[in-house]
Amino acid sequence: MNDNARTTGRRLSPLDQLLARADNALRTLTPGATRGERPNPAGAAHGDSRPADAHQARHIAGLMRINHTGEVCAQALYQGQASTAGLPHVRRAMEEAAREEEDHLAWCEDRIRELGSVPSRLNPVFYAMSFSIGALAGLAGDRWSLGFVSETEQQVVRHLDSHLGQVPLEDERTRAILEQMREDELRHAVTAEQAGGAALPPPLRRLMTLMSKVMTFTTYRV
Repeated sequence: MNDNARTTGRRLSPLDQLLARADNALRTLTPGATRGERPNPAGAAHGDSRPADAHQARHIAGLMRINHTGEVCAQALYQGQASTAGLPHVRRAMEEAAREEEDHLAWCEDRIRELGSVPSRLNPVFYAMSFSIGALAGLAGDRWSLGFVSETEQQVVRHLDSHLGQVPLEDERTRAILEQMREDELRHAVTAEQAGGAALPPPLRRLMTLMSKVMTFTTYRV
């Protein structure tokens, strides 16, 4: 959704919505195009921007590349869900969550660059897959769509906990980003659940976990 539509409350036409989704995809997938609204938490952290140990720097860059691709997927999921959500307030909630996730996207990319690396080249593939999944979730109904958001964000929180356990305490810049992301993702999960999200069946949760493992394995390396 563009800024004018948000401030005036004007209802977007189908063409406007299509163009807004395309604009989001281009900004998400174009390096350096996304700018966070909130300051990067790493800015207030102490310590060197890059670990002295080259192996450790590569490992942390790989972790942040995973997180960056996760935020690419989050953008696509929310945009897909917003495009098919039935209730206006659910659609607005999806779009608002996507805007908050843009901060994470920008912060992760900044940290990847500081560590001398680049985002994953597989991001366009994961964006397309995630948008399709989000659109299908929206078509299934708003309760299931919200439940999908809640489960996704809960898995992301566990994922971030794992990364925080691997990042050295002295790497305050990376930890500051991950900790703020964890706080935001947990809030999104709780908000979706309280809004009426349905608990997803165990087989679907396991499938989501499997897909997440495929994403983390590939984007850490590519």
